[in-house]
Amino acid sequence: MTITTHSASDDFFEKSVSEQDKINRFLFDKANIRGEIASLNTVWKNMQANHNYPDIIRQYLGEVVAASVLLSATLKFEGSMTIQASGDGALTLMVVECRNDFGVRGVAKYDEPLPEDADLKKLLGDGNLVITIEQAKTKERYQGIVALEGNSIAEFLEGYLIRSEQLETRIFLAADDRAVGGLLLQQLPGQSDDEDSWDRITHLGSTIKPEELLGLDSKEILHRLYHEEDIRLFEPEAIYFKCSCSREKVTNMLRSISHQEASDIIKEQGNIAVDCEFCGKEYQFDEIDIVSIYTEHSQTSDPSIKH
Repeated sequence: MTITTHSASDDFFEKSVSEQDKINRFLFDKANIRGEIASLNTVWKNMQANHNYPDIIRQYLGEVVAASVLLSATLKFEGSMTIQASGDGALTLMVVECRNDFGVRGVAKYDEPLPEDADLKKLLGDGNLVITIEQAKTKERYQGIVALEGNSIAEFLEGYLIRSEQLETRIFLAADDRAVGGLLLQQLPGQSDDEDSWDRITHLGSTIKPEELLGLDSKEILHRLYHEEDIRLFEPEAIYFKCSCSREKVTNMLRSISHQEASDIIKEQGNIAVDCEFCGKEYQFDEIDIVSIYTEHSQTSDPSIKH
């Protein structure tokens, strides 16, 4: 196998890329096929720090985390992509947000007790999976509904990409309490001189084992799978834990309840404390904060008031 390394971007060396939290893009020189390998270790541990997920919930959430990074790497956009799975089963919600610079956060909600030996469809129940892409500058949003066809996150997304993008795609995901890993293979438009390349490369990709995705470096994975192929491997890009919560966003959320309701909570509890479900950060508001919030809101919402 010949691996040629290329820099993915001019500012690559300005980033600190951990061997354990990175994504590698690669291309097959003699086939119209691209690929990506994502691995998360420290980032994944940070995402779990404020949660005590059961093993099965952790596994599925980790798979969505890996999938979000892999799919974000296939897009050219500035903003965020969110994958959200929700249903009426014991697993009520999984939501993962990945920015175009690979800042990622995610959370899962579930009801206990969890059913024994339940697969993903049984855990979700009657539900769906939605992909939302939001452009940072224009605030434009695109949403796609992913049919729950298959038995895994990977199969759900593969079917969606074939239907929506007309691109043959294979996705392989793995997650445990220590790490998250993923491999994506995608056939690019155009004719290839090697007509059997897609079948051959995806067949070899399907032999990847979860422990290999979770424990091996990108180069080692590519060598094990594709030692007879010529591959262009781009420099890795860093994945990092990024929560977009802020006091301003929590303040706007508080404005959805009335001033009287907020005051009643202050009288009963002494303050209002709001925890971010993604990172665990706590935002506290006392009586003075609440008066300021609602006074400011009433002034900005009344068009008769001039500044």
